[in-house]
Parts: sequence; C-alpha cells; structure tokens
Amino acid sequence: MKKTLWKTLALMLALVMMLGMFAGCSSSSDADETEETETEEVEETTEETAEETEEAEAEAEEETAAATDFSSITGSLTMGTGGESGTYYAFGGVLSNYIGQNTGLSINTVSTGGTTANIEGISEFLYDLALVQSDVMTYAYEGTNSFEETGANTDFLVLGALYAETVQIVTLDPEITSVSDLAGKSVCVGDVGSGTYYNTVDILAAYGMTLDDITPIYQSFGDSTESLKDGKIDAAFICAGAPTTAVTDLATRQTVYLVSIDDEHMETLLESCPYYASLTIPAGTYAGFDEDCVTITVKATLVCRADLDEDTAYAIVATIFDNAEAITELHAKGAELDLTFATEGIAVPFASGAAKYFAEHGIEVETVD
Repeated sequence: MKKTLWKTLALMLALVMMLGMFAGCSSSSDADETEETETEEVEETTEETAEETEEAEAEAEEETAAATDFSSITGSLTMGTGGESGTYYAFGGVLSNYIGQNTGLSINTVSTGGTTANIEGISEFLYDLALVQSDVMTYAYEGTNSFEETGANTDFLVLGALYAETVQIVTLDPEITSVSDLAGKSVCVGDVGSGTYYNTVDILAAYGMTLDDITPIYQSFGDSTESLKDGKIDAAFICAGAPTTAVTDLATRQTVYLVSIDDEHMETLLESCPYYASLTIPAGTYAGFDEDCVTITVKATLVCRADLDEDTAYAIVATIFDNAEAITELHAKGAELDLTFATEGIAVPFASGAAKYFAEHGIEVETVD
C-alpha cells in the first residue's frame, strides 16, 4: 500500500514538473513574439515620425518663405505698364499694390504706350520697373530689328517673365477670316512703337504683306475697340493676355471674331521669328466666341533699371513668386506665375537680385557679371 502511494506521489510530482517546463517554454515563446511585435511597432513609429518631421520641415520652409519680412526694404519706385484697358495696366497695378503691402516699398503704377515707351522711359529715368514684351526687349537690348538705327539699349535687366501674351486679331466683320483679308482695310496696329506694332509687322511679313498693304491706325487697346464698335476701323491687332478687358467689354455688346494664323503661314512666321510660339485661344474665351483661334504668343516680362540694388530686386521677385496663390486671388494672371516660365527663353540678362532668388530654387540664369 505504501509503495503504491509513493509511486502515485512520484508520478504526480513528475507531471507537475513537466507542466512547469511546458509553461516556461510557452512563456518564453510568447515573450519573444511580444518583443518582436514591440520592436516592429517601434520601427514603424520611428519611420512615421521621420516622415511627419520631413513634412513639417517642408511646410515650415514654405511658411518661412511666404512670411519673409521685407519691411526693411524701402523706397519709392515707378512702374511703367500699358494702356488702361490692357492687362499690363491691370496686372501691374495688382503687383504694385501687393508688393507695397508686403515690403517697405511704395510703387506707383503709370499708364504708358507699352513696351518701347517703357524701355525708353527707363533710360530717361521715368520708370524704375516696367512690363515689356520679351521679343521687343530682346530687339532693344541687342540693337536689332526695329532698334538698329537707335542702337542697343542696355539700361534695363530682367526680373522675370510673368505670363503669356497672345496676339489677337479682332474684328466685327465675319467676312475677315484670314490675315490676307486685311489687305486694303483700316487696321489698328497698336500705339506707335508698341510691342503690338512689331507683332503686326512680323505677321504681315509672313503673309508677304507690309503696312503699305493696309491703312494702319495707331491707337491703344481701349481706343481700338471703341473704333471697332463705331465702325471706324475694320480690325485691330491686340497683344495682351487673353481674355483682355477691352475685348471682353466689346464682346458683351457685339459679336467678336478672332482671326487665326493658318498652318502654312505659321510655319513661315516661326522660322523667321523664332522668339514666337504658337498658341490656341480656346472657344469661350469671349462671349459669343465659339471657335478656337490659333495665334502666336510672347512673354509679358517684368524688367527694372540696370542699377536697381540687389536687395530691392530680390525682395520684389520673392514677394511675387513666393505668393503666386495669393496674387491669383487678386488677378487671374497670377495663376501663370511659374519659376520655369519666368526664366526659360529669356535672351536679356537678369538683375543680380533676381538671379539670387532663382538660384535658391535651383535655377541658374544669365547676369551681366
């Protein structure tokens, strides 16, 4: 009996020990799995934290750029623009006001005859800043084409291209469907010496025509659309960002037609004038305008006096391009503000302050230094 009892106790003790060993192994395995899980969770959390940190740093950089304090940059400047019914004047006013509100600068916007008048005005110390067409400013700086007689003008430098300007051939006559149809007609070619004037000469030349083949009328955008409305002219060349205020106003009262440049003559034009680019003005740009129009474009470019100090030039460029979204809320052309567009295809040197800003964004531009 005693032997049987001791055997039973021994078996029970052995069983207890075996169960303890299994429990120990299980606990160890669970602990290992728990440790591995915790390690993975820590690694995932670390990666997420790193990503969040990078995003936060990027947002901080953007906020810092947008909030750069230029209140110490002071002075009074004058900007030459264009006719009061054109995009130069409207957008130039928006930029001047915005720069004035976000720096210590005060910029007075002046209505002018356009590109040539603005370039000459800088040379005559009338303007510190100006809006000009990229093609005509190149003629002036290099002393070519229409500036051969007067010689090169190097009194200005580039701050940056702002938006695309389109050449619009506007008429109320549905029978005028080609540039060739302008022969013998009374046509507004812009102000004397304006960028529009030179665009007209180039387009006519592509069709084997000159100003002698039309009756040229020299008027601003606003005056030319009024002349169209009153039947005093048959068509008008207008180079401005589309939609253009003067044309928009005209289209609310009468049916407006835009004349396209056909493929054959477009090829001729681009071969002889490579500083142009083809562009399509979409249907619906103006009330009642239900067809696409193929035309050419240049760049509306902000320039400054060649002796404008570097800090002021930098502040102007940074205030514009760091705040494109805010400027777009004030004028639709703000949506075209782009660093690549601002710097590509520009043949005139940039101001050192502008070059400094673009270099900070990975873009190298030519300067006079």
